[in-house]
Amino acid sequence: MKFSEQWLREWVNPAIDTQALVDQITMAGLEVDGFESVAGRFTGVVIGEVRTVAPHPDADKLRVCQVAGGDEVVQVVCGAPNVREGLKVPFAMVGAVLPGDFKIKKAKLRGQPSHGMLCSESELGLSESHDGLMELPDDAPVGQSITEYLGLDDVTIDVDLTPNRADCLSIRGIAREVGVLNSLLVEGPAIEPVAASHQEQVAVTVSAPEGCPRYLARILKNVDLSVATPLWMQEKLRRSGIRSIDPAVDVTNYVMLELGQPMHAFDREEIIGGIVVRMAEAGEKLVLLDGQEVELTPDTLVIADRQKPIAIAGVMGGEHSGVNDKTRDLVLESAFFEPITLAGKARHYGLHTDASHRFERGVDHQLARTAMERATALLMEIVGGEPGEIVEVTHDEELPEDRVIDLRHQRVTDVLGLAIDRTEIEEILTRLGLHVDKLLKEGWQVHVPSFRPDLAIEEDLIEEIGRIFGYNNLPVTEPVAPMGLRPVAEATRPLSAIQRYFVDRGYQEAITYSFVDPKTQALVDPDHEGIELANPISADLSIMRTSLWSGLLKTVAYNQNRQQPRVRLFESGLRFIRRDGEIEQQPMLSGVIAGPQVPENWTNGRREADFFDVKGELEGLFQLLGIEVQFERGAHPALHPGQSARLTRDGAFVGWLGSLHPQVQKNLELNGTILMFELSLNSIVTGYVPNFKDISKFPEVRRDLAIIIGNDTAFADVERVVKQTAGEHMTALRAFDVYEGESLGEGNRSLALSLFWQHPERTLNEEEVHTLFNGVIDALKEELGATLRS
Repeated sequence: MKFSEQWLREWVNPAIDTQALVDQITMAGLEVDGFESVAGRFTGVVIGEVRTVAPHPDADKLRVCQVAGGDEVVQVVCGAPNVREGLKVPFAMVGAVLPGDFKIKKAKLRGQPSHGMLCSESELGLSESHDGLMELPDDAPVGQSITEYLGLDDVTIDVDLTPNRADCLSIRGIAREVGVLNSLLVEGPAIEPVAASHQEQVAVTVSAPEGCPRYLARILKNVDLSVATPLWMQEKLRRSGIRSIDPAVDVTNYVMLELGQPMHAFDREEIIGGIVVRMAEAGEKLVLLDGQEVELTPDTLVIADRQKPIAIAGVMGGEHSGVNDKTRDLVLESAFFEPITLAGKARHYGLHTDASHRFERGVDHQLARTAMERATALLMEIVGGEPGEIVEVTHDEELPEDRVIDLRHQRVTDVLGLAIDRTEIEEILTRLGLHVDKLLKEGWQVHVPSFRPDLAIEEDLIEEIGRIFGYNNLPVTEPVAPMGLRPVAEATRPLSAIQRYFVDRGYQEAITYSFVDPKTQALVDPDHEGIELANPISADLSIMRTSLWSGLLKTVAYNQNRQQPRVRLFESGLRFIRRDGEIEQQPMLSGVIAGPQVPENWTNGRREADFFDVKGELEGLFQLLGIEVQFERGAHPALHPGQSARLTRDGAFVGWLGSLHPQVQKNLELNGTILMFELSLNSIVTGYVPNFKDISKFPEVRRDLAIIIGNDTAFADVERVVKQTAGEHMTALRAFDVYEGESLGEGNRSLALSLFWQHPERTLNEEEVHTLFNGVIDALKEELGATLRS
């Protein structure tokens, strides 16, 4: 929000300089980005009058002018296209210094003397316009300093407002803040209703009241838009960063800057059958005032007549219904548009306007009629005209509700850390425009005005009190709060311990996107349908991941394409599964390994990592976590058949381990053997609580046996049978030899086992051990079909 300091001081004029005013506004939470003079630095420029204009004898594009501005009429050579007799214009006399330290001296231009220079706006640093001379009103006093006449001893202040402070997007709003900070009354212009001089009205229908709860329109007949906008208004607009266009547009912009209510003026002759506020129909098109043609979407609120749209509500009007110097009758619009309905619409069409900037943040829903009266009075003063009655269509049920907030005195003290007197709190709130009722013993009931939609809860009011009281006046206090540690179950292992385990084994932690390529997802997890994003950032990141493998495999490909053959990555994060109509977020731990098991060096070759390398690392993890996980045969569509395992814990599914399926590997253009695992974090982080156990002082007994079993029998099954039948005092089971050969028969292998027993309180006798050992042999024969190897 840019505004002129002089304009602000017309409303409220504290006895402080510009720097102090800027500091004050900033400390009140309205950050000032900067301030600068409204014109360049110059001296010796007065109001001149062109008395005569004659052609230059030796140059077609130059004119020889006689100009009055000082003590005498002097000759000036000028090439501006708009120079003419009787023109009042800024005149830099001989000796003047213009911006850029450009000194005006006597000169000759193509043989003709020139004593001074007639100036454009750009030459005075007023704007970038250099199309011609700056034209001044006919009543401008000749010889007066242009600085004094235009009030150029002024600065433009640029305030960077947060989105919640839409009430300060106007001179009135900023003035209200400055008045509160300095305990001064704010005196704006008196705005009185303008009596109607004719009975003509425009028919207004609002068919989308949820987007436009209030709409006002008024006909202003017999206006003359060929007249120039007054210089004082042009200057106020320019200093606020808005270019003057014509009186109708300038007045609506002026009211928007002054009061904060965006308005629009239509050419009445171009409105057929009245105004309809509705949602756009699919396929409708509109040529905007900037000449751009847009195709409207059905979620766009539009202003239309009975045949076609004539404006995008709260954003920009249409070219067809725009006013021009031939317009004789105006239809003025002033409305309240619901912010959510307009949110993002300007950006959708590649636009950003002053109106949309305000409506998206919330305009005072009670301001529309006041703004209509103000605009009508200004237009009649400038272009004449005959006003009609105001047509107002209001849907009260769709307007924002009145808000009443209970405020406790003790709560103010607790939050700000300072006991502020009750009377001072009441004065602050009242100066802010809030109505305070002393209905509560411990505090107040505060009625929030319509121009402060950002105030909704008690803490909002406390923030306002602290802001106006002065942040720098609040004491520095240390917060006091109970800081008891939350209990953590001893059996639960932190994620950081798992991360350190993998880092210690040469893995690097990866963080990939939660949204992935649908094609990659379909390859690695075809059993789950991905959740589509409503507004993806790209086509290859359009669904939520159901497996962390999607991102990790993309990362492997990225590294292999950059000549990194050895890749060891792990990632912890969420996957997103749709189940029974609900979206579940499940924390997962995944890893991927490609290339050599260890970095190449003089003692190790380039042995590729295999299934058992990764299985061993997972077993080490489970030992760290204090859990037992079984590796079972399983088939996963993304894993190599026969080289994959399903992981379970106490019969419950935990995750997968295996080699990447060759077809998937080919589709993803990956090299070498790719090993992967994925575990459910919730299933593995809770293990046993370590307990001390006495070491037995009695001897340990060992028995060895060799059995012949089928190749398709997993060692896990052998281990299970042995542990079930070897008794409670068995302390260990080790496989120390595996042999396959023709002598065993096709499909068989020999497995040599060592079994260990140790009693905690006595020595085991031979008969006990023999009984347990034979029981193990019998169980292996019965359950697994094993035979003793002779």
